[in-house]
Amino acid sequence: MTSVLNAQKRERFKKSDLRKLRSEGNFPAVVYGHKVENTPIYVESAEFIKTIREVGRNGVISLNFSGNKQNVILSEYQEDTIKNEIVHADFLAVDMSSEIDADVRVELVGEAPGVKDGGVMQQPLHEVSVTAKPNEIPESIQVDVAGLEVGDTLSIGDIKGNYSVTINHEDDETIASILAPRQEEEISTGEEQEAGVPENEEGRETEASEESEEE
Repeated sequence: MTSVLNAQKRERFKKSDLRKLRSEGNFPAVVYGHKVENTPIYVESAEFIKTIREVGRNGVISLNFSGNKQNVILSEYQEDTIKNEIVHADFLAVDMSSEIDADVRVELVGEAPGVKDGGVMQQPLHEVSVTAKPNEIPESIQVDVAGLEVGDTLSIGDIKGNYSVTINHEDDETIASILAPRQEEEISTGEEQEAGVPENEEGRETEASEESEEE
C-alpha cells in the first residue's frame, strides 16, 4: 500500500526558522537516495503520523515535493519522547525494482510449553536486518515459539527458510530461548554465567543436588 505524503523544500536553516516550523505543526526532514540529491524538506507532523499508520514503519510512501512524486521509505527518525513529537526524519528514495537493506522488528508468536512449565522466555534479538525489494519488506518478522521447551534455543538458522526476504545474520545468532527459573534469577542478580547455551533444568537440579549431598 502506498500513500502520498506532501513535503515542502526547506530554504531557511536558522534555529529561529526551525522553531517557527515546529510551532506551525511541521518538522524538518531530509530526502536522499535513488536519483535524488540530498534535499532538506519539511512535512506536517499530523499528516506524517497518519501516513505511517497507513503504510507501516517499513512501507513505501509517495513523497510529493516540488511538484514531483518520489517513492521513499522512512529511513530514520528522531523523537522527543517527553513532548511525544517527531523532531527530524530521513527519507530514502528507492528504486522499486532494486533490493535494499532494512531493519525489521522481530515478533514472537505462539505459546511456548516451556513458559507454561515455569521457564522464562529470553529474547536477545528484537530486530533483524533484511534484504528485499522495497514493497516486499515486511512490517515484522513473526517467529513461532510454540515448540520451545525449557532449555530450548531458537536461532536464525532455524527460521531462515521460512521467509521470502534475505535475513542478514549468522545462523547461530540466538533469537529466543527459555531458561529455567533459577537461571533467569542468576542473570537478574548478575551472577556469572558460563559461555554457550544454558544447560537444561534437569541438569542444573541434578548438579545442585550432588553439591548438597557432599555437604
